Amino acid sequence: MLKESLNVGKLYRDIRVKLKLELMNSDAGFSREIEESELHRPGLALAGFSELFTFHRIQILGNTEISYLASLTPARRREAIERVLQFEIPCIIITDGNDVPKELIQTATRRYICVFHTSYNTTMFSHLISDYLHNIYAPRSTVHGTLVDVYGIGVLFTGRSGIGKSEIALDLVERGHRLVADDMVIITKKADEILMGEGRDISEYLIEIRGVGLIDVRQIFGVRGVRVHKRIEVEVQLVDFDKSANYDRIGLDEQTRNILGVEIPLIVLPINPGKNITVIAETIAMNQLLKEVHGHHTPKEFNRRLMEKMKRQEREYMKQLKTRNFLDKDFE
Repeated sequence: MLKESLNVGKLYRDIRVKLKLELMNSDAGFSREIEESELHRPGLALAGFSELFTFHRIQILGNTEISYLASLTPARRREAIERVLQFEIPCIIITDGNDVPKELIQTATRRYICVFHTSYNTTMFSHLISDYLHNIYAPRSTVHGTLVDVYGIGVLFTGRSGIGKSEIALDLVERGHRLVADDMVIITKKADEILMGEGRDISEYLIEIRGVGLIDVRQIFGVRGVRVHKRIEVEVQLVDFDKSANYDRIGLDEQTRNILGVEIPLIVLPINPGKNITVIAETIAMNQLLKEVHGHHTPKEFNRRLMEKMKRQEREYMKQLKTRNFLDKDFE
């Protein structure tokens, strides 16, 4: 599993324009690491209760905290600020366009803690920065495969090197579908049941075709043939056809693949000469749409109809048995 790292300097560079962030003191604290995606408002710590102070998070000071500090005498205000800033805080952000107390600037500068200012209100700012932080710290993994958006379904093709994943992707793009990533897919867990896939920056929108070389899909097919990222909804594992193997022919025994704790449908697809894998891939995507959008599961529906027919035949047979007349004492 990949683990992202974030320091105060990177945070500032990434969000300063979007979140109207202004540095109020020295950049000496840019190297401080931000270890969690959660935020904290240190109201209780400023008031004197610091036993449960989660100092290792970004500290947000809104209207309540700034108003409280403004109500104190200069001596008590400095004491409250010193009490909070004795901890190894990553950084402090003042919201709602509030004035930054000079005591806070002085103490934070002495402690090499960056102080930022934004005109956003606390609720909106917390929402926006939390989205950024959760994306940074979301669990990640890499998979050797190819990801294509087929009819709005993210289909992840996996299998041994050289089995034809890139060729299938190229054929799908030619038929109007969209490439997300080839060769290496970076998978991010965005929520409890959501996996998002994207490619590496250095090889974005490139496909390697053996004997041809690298192909830039965006340059050849235009923006209609690519997309930056896509939710992964089904994995198609390409395998060499084996006569002795027992492949699923009905679809009742569904297989799944666990990626970052999320179960997604897994389809093992044997490859042999003459099989149109592109059309099968489109059918897999449409079948997945049928399940997700319309709740229709063809194998289960077929099994239900089959069981109902068997029950009807059994009832009819039992009914026929009851209507038969047997001769008395006929033991033959």
